[in-house]
Amino acid sequence: MLVRYLRRPIAIIGLFSVVVLLAMSSYLFDLDLTPYYDRKAYGQKVAQGDFIPDKQVDLSKGYSAEDPSRNEDAKNPLFDEKLEPDGGLSRLTETDKRVPATLMSLVRNKEADDLMATIVQIESAFNNKFNYPWTFFNDEEFTEDFKTSALAATGGNCTFVKIEPEDWMEPSWIDVDKARELGIKMKNKDDVQYADLPSYHRMCRWNSGRFFMNPALDNYDYYWRVEPKTDFYCDIDYDIFAYMKENDKVYGFVINLYDSPQSIRTLWPTTKEFFEQNPEYLHPNNALQWVVNTGREGHTKKANGYSTCHFWSNFEIGSLEFFRSKPYQDYFDFLDKNGGFFYERWGDAPVHSLGLAMMADKSKIHYFKDIGYQHFPYFNCPASPKCKGCDAGKFTGIDSLNTESCMSEWFKAAGTG
Repeated sequence: MLVRYLRRPIAIIGLFSVVVLLAMSSYLFDLDLTPYYDRKAYGQKVAQGDFIPDKQVDLSKGYSAEDPSRNEDAKNPLFDEKLEPDGGLSRLTETDKRVPATLMSLVRNKEADDLMATIVQIESAFNNKFNYPWTFFNDEEFTEDFKTSALAATGGNCTFVKIEPEDWMEPSWIDVDKARELGIKMKNKDDVQYADLPSYHRMCRWNSGRFFMNPALDNYDYYWRVEPKTDFYCDIDYDIFAYMKENDKVYGFVINLYDSPQSIRTLWPTTKEFFEQNPEYLHPNNALQWVVNTGREGHTKKANGYSTCHFWSNFEIGSLEFFRSKPYQDYFDFLDKNGGFFYERWGDAPVHSLGLAMMADKSKIHYFKDIGYQHFPYFNCPASPKCKGCDAGKFTGIDSLNTESCMSEWFKAAGTG
């Protein structure tokens, strides 16, 4: 029998302040920090709650105190007295009562240590109670070292999937040379991050519409997307997937941002064209207000009418039924034939977000304000005794990025979910 990954304390290389400085350097200069600190040790420390900030948080601060762009009168929901979702929550651990669901990750072999650090945290915070399976995807064969690490970290309930080339590579209608030339131009002229990397375009396309249809997920109704170099700060003692099913939710998120308008100039015009041809797919209780708000007029103008607000999809919990549905798959196919995944740099986050905003009942999209999360440089940090190592109410540690949150616009359009 495989033994669950041991969570022994391991010393962190260097002072935490140095790690923060290096992390900021990584963001600004795209450095690989792997040699500078041990992600496994860091993940174990976060899982154990050893990083508790010295700063005392003023719980009376309003929502606008952390982000000047937000409504001055709004109350920060991260300080709500009740953070967990409304309704009955399943705290059962019997495996025969689990929802058909999986935690899943698209990951490269070289990212093993970064992902294992995150898995340790999720297992400690949530999955050691509920024992949901893990599904790992890669466009190459997984190494034996990766498999051994994953089996140890998760307790052994894993599936390893190599993505078929026809699902991953550029489709036949894409001019590969043209795509690469445009990608280099976007990177050099408009400073669109990763636009010059063909693999990034492939990843965005696969995440946007292909992975939902992979046979490895046929027996599942829900997925929780997990990425390397992400951190989880709060104990989750209810079954998230059961909550999604019992409350008929189609999507869950924690961070809501503005996107780079230079990367998606034609995404909204193409989306409008699709719905003009398929008006029956537009949900009557949609979130169009969020999509077209002019909170940042410069963004809206550059993106041809799209606010660029989107759910940051490195954390998402989704209904596979919704994303496999004919309306969503028709939408994805329409975008795919247009070529914007390769001729621009359409990301899966805005594609998921537009599909959900237009075709889902916005009341079925849930903000998990009780889940403490970080993907540099952004946070979701609740003021909860179940959370350790995260400054309550914090959105980012970089002042110039505080205006990147689009949460207030989501609350105006849909409430807190």
